[in-house]
Amino acid sequence: MAMEDSNVAPKNKSFEIILGSSSAARREILAEMGYEFSIMADALMIKLEATGKLKEMSRPTLLITADTVVVYQGTIREKPSNEREARQFITDYSGSSARVVGSVLVTNLVTGCRKGGWDSAEVYFLDIPEEVVDSLIEEGITFNVAGGLMLEHPLIFPLVDTVIGTADCVMGLSKTLTENLIRDAL
Repeated sequence: MAMEDSNVAPKNKSFEIILGSSSAARREILAEMGYEFSIMADALMIKLEATGKLKEMSRPTLLITADTVVVYQGTIREKPSNEREARQFITDYSGSSARVVGSVLVTNLVTGCRKGGWDSAEVYFLDIPEEVVDSLIEEGITFNVAGGLMLEHPLIFPLVDTVIGTADCVMGLSKTLTENLIRDAL
């Protein structure tokens, strides 16, 4: 994947990165961090291992995977599974808060070294109008993200009162955590 500004040299000249995620937010964050990377699904990783292609890698190759959940009043929330659940999730956040917990695992595919960790952030919301809830559900984006909300969504962003922690953690890939894990896995 090419970086946004072709005049900027990538940070990872001595190693390769594979992002094991289809998340647009994670792709954006990793590119913002200055890395070039390719995207590969878990099924392809299994195929690489089975065919011995991993052993043929000439320089360190890091696989970065991540997952995010939302915790609301002690209950873990993944992606909403239906409209009723999505509506309940978003309505619950109105005038309230939720904690986002994101985990990152960096695997050095050449050495087998694995380094993982987690980060969290607390998001406080203003009142979320019913028409915003309706629009988000109609748009369908709410079904693709943990807890049903994207901090960066233009309908939600103005309704975020405070974030204690970092926006990149809320969006699915903590920059500081990822940088530290990359360093440790090399």
